[in-house]
Amino acid sequence: MSEITYVRGDATAPSVKGVKVIAHVCNDIGGWGKGFVPALSRRRPEPERAYRAWHRERATNDFGPGAVHLVQVEPYAWVANMVGQRGVRTGGKGVPVRYDAIDTALEHLAGRAAELGASVHMPRTGCGPAGGEWSRIEPLVLGRLVQRGIAVTVHDHGEGPR
Repeated sequence: MSEITYVRGDATAPSVKGVKVIAHVCNDIGGWGKGFVPALSRRRPEPERAYRAWHRERATNDFGPGAVHLVQVEPYAWVANMVGQRGVRTGGKGVPVRYDAIDTALEHLAGRAAELGASVHMPRTGCGPAGGEWSRIEPLVLGRLVQRGIAVTVHDHGEGPR
């Protein structure tokens, strides 16, 4: 595979066989509630609970920019909470997205996805409330996942850009 597959549909419920990882970007302050995560929580409450515990216990774990926490939600399905944004507000320091943290998180995710033999499914992660540009995130996904032979599908909900 040498490219990302783009489909219209719900990234919270990829309809493919085999092991799959649903990946998305989280902030570094423990907030959960905007962008992709409300839909994810409606379908699968475990990732939110795990993220909040991971953040709460951050003094004794790896929580921070670029970290990834995989949460098993079904026998063959996982959710990857990837810390790739600083805070939640756009302001004097720009948008919350941190491309370097997303790149690091994708590198970690690639190793785990390869171990699991999993495909990766995501929205245009980092491009909602985080304020990122897909033109900057797509090359990171290609370089860290696709070039390692990991199948990646980006799910555009509704009439999103192609």
